[in-house]
Amino acid sequence: MVAPGEMAPNFTLRSDTGEMVSLSDFRGRKVVLYFYPKADTPGCTQQACALRDVYPNIEAENAVVIGISPDEPAALVKFREKHALPFILLSDPDHQVAEAYGAWGEKQMYGKTYEGLIRSHFGVNEEGCLAEVAHKVKPLTTADLAIKLVKL
Repeated sequence: MVAPGEMAPNFTLRSDTGEMVSLSDFRGRKVVLYFYPKADTPGCTQQACALRDVYPNIEAENAVVIGISPDEPAALVKFREKHALPFILLSDPDHQVAEAYGAWGEKQMYGKTYEGLIRSHFGVNEEGCLAEVAHKVKPLTTADLAIKLVKL
């Protein structure tokens, strides 16, 4: 599991636009990195729209938002278009990046235990170090955490 002060694990994933995006592409800027289970589900939509609504404040601080889910790029395109999301969405179908960040693990729902994506939030500073780590966040918490990070 990753911790504040450590270098953020670098990755390269396919975006909803089809291009490959690496975390290292954003060195010199703060990055709000969040993991969400599935595009266009109620909690994930709440989370993404809350970030969308504060995105101008994040951009004003020379920061970016990157959302990562196991969804294929085609699902991410629909999600972005339906909710007018202004930030980067990346596809992690084999959940390797989620695992590297500790955002993949055991979950429970309706009495059943299974492996899945754990809604998580990470703040990466301009040098590529983790400034903020939060697992099991509530959908609307990410926007507040994002604003807090970019004000640091």
